[in-house]
Amino acid sequence: MEFTIRAANVDDCKDIARMITELAEYEKVIDHVKVTQRDLEQDGFSKNPFFHGIVAEVPEQHKTKEGHTKVGYALYCFFYSSWRGRAVFMEDLYVMPEFRGKGIGKALMSKVAQLGLAAGCQQLNFTVLDWNKPSLDFYFSQGCADVTAEMGYHYMCCKGEALEHLAQP
Repeated sequence: MEFTIRAANVDDCKDIARMITELAEYEKVIDHVKVTQRDLEQDGFSKNPFFHGIVAEVPEQHKTKEGHTKVGYALYCFFYSSWRGRAVFMEDLYVMPEFRGKGIGKALMSKVAQLGLAAGCQQLNFTVLDWNKPSLDFYFSQGCADVTAEMGYHYMCCKGEALEHLAQP
């Protein structure tokens, strides 16, 4: 199937917001999504963006029955590893179900890896749900390792009232 991978722009935020919702529904965490299209526009396309994105787009003749040509996306940001130096974190990798198995997910992930290497990154990090066997199998097939299993690290989060409490001097 013919598709292109390109840098996301502010006009893609509506479709990215749609796909974020689709991903959250698949992961059974829709109630956790608080980000809006406007948040994406401000946070990803301001003078100092908090994230970067790429989209997968198919030609009009392959559009979805709802009329969508943007069928996948990846969001990523750069960070610093105290052990390895520059690194890239892939927050989301999503391909609409009817377009899976056509190389789009691999192309999106490969592009994030290329962008990371071009920026001098030494590693690509991301998370995946422990029950998501198709995604785990895909990531393992790409040569990725599960650091939770190998090194015993757990990805931690502090949010909401806990974050507010933690920020108190």
